[in-house]
Amino acid sequence: MKRALHAEWTKMRTVPGPLWLLLGTAGTTVALSAAATAVVNCTANGCGGDTTKLTLMGVYLGQAPVAILAVLLIGGEYNSGLIRTTLTAVPRRATVLAAKAVTLTGVVAVGGSVAVLGAVLAGRLILPDLGDRELSPSSGPTLRALFGTVLYLILIGLLSLGVATAVRDAATSIGVVLGLLYIVPIVSQTISDPEWRRLLEKTAPMGSGLAIQATTNLGSLPISPWAGLGVTAAWAAAALVVGGLLLRTRNA
Repeated sequence: MKRALHAEWTKMRTVPGPLWLLLGTAGTTVALSAAATAVVNCTANGCGGDTTKLTLMGVYLGQAPVAILAVLLIGGEYNSGLIRTTLTAVPRRATVLAAKAVTLTGVVAVGGSVAVLGAVLAGRLILPDLGDRELSPSSGPTLRALFGTVLYLILIGLLSLGVATAVRDAATSIGVVLGLLYIVPIVSQTISDPEWRRLLEKTAPMGSGLAIQATTNLGSLPISPWAGLGVTAAWAAAALVVGGLLLRTRNA
């Protein structure tokens, strides 16, 4: 495992793609969050709505580069044929996937933390003092939202890694993951039956996972914050298990 981790980290840091994708995550998250926060109209009674969730809105788009990075981590190797070299150097395929998952978790944790903290800092700079207090990290719900959002980005990365391992093609995997993240919520809005719509919102990886950002009116959510993040974790775990099983049973 130590050699596999070293190999994966070497591949990660010696090509420019991962760094640019992580910078894209941070830049997109901060820019969109700042734009959303700038339109908030704060009064003496507050800024209205869930200010913390609004400040973290940039994650809706910022998660896309994370998904692409995770897919390219193994999908790019399948496309180039480098996967044969990887599996020759580390014959235990479960070790290869575990090393990729650990490396991905580390870099997304760092990049996601920068993105989330940057979005909150932008919000504190844009909002007046009243909104500034609403974004205080000393607040329990706000701290949960920040920490949970970083965990959410990690889980999206692991979900994407599992999908790419199973599909074995980078372009197709990116389409599958982005469709799962962005098309499913759109489809849910077209369902007229409120029970079925609520069920889809509770089980979709993005809709459920981003419930962790909510800090007000939690009773109106389709699913509670931590339970929603648990649903996203279940998606990621299932994708990694399926991808790992297929990696072990199929030829490179």
